[in-house]
Amino acid sequence: MSTDAAHNSWWQIGEVVFGTPLLAAVVLQIIAPLSLTNSVFTFILFVIGAILCGTGIAFIVATRRVFAKYSQLTDPKLPTGLIVTTGVFSISRNPMYLGAICLLLGIALVFKLAWLFVLLVPTLIACHFILIDPEERYLAAKFGKEYQNYTASVYRWIGRKQL
Repeated sequence: MSTDAAHNSWWQIGEVVFGTPLLAAVVLQIIAPLSLTNSVFTFILFVIGAILCGTGIAFIVATRRVFAKYSQLTDPKLPTGLIVTTGVFSISRNPMYLGAICLLLGIALVFKLAWLFVLLVPTLIACHFILIDPEERYLAAKFGKEYQNYTASVYRWIGRKQL
């Protein structure tokens, strides 16, 4: 592991931060089931969930493609060579994490995993403190004014700021 990286532990990755609550929700749903709904809205929730899953996957794939275009690795334990500001990064500073959140919400709706909604807030908090904060500190220290300009123009989750 590199000292010139945002993270130095194997577990400080999106797959762990987002995968753990998903697995926990499945186990909790088996042990202590929570019901979302068994009404007319079931199909509507399924469709919304499918759309969220598709949106999440699209964000993740688009992020990986932009990283590949600039020969940047997605492993936060490895050094970053440049700040990517094009593609999905022009509308979100964290498009892969945004995609993961959309995917989790979609899975919760499609598979009626109510526990995943319960675990969503702790997941967002973990994402912020385990993933985003260290990455932002690392990028600010490494790229200075260039990263500061980027954060001044693009929101952390989604949208561009009016300059």
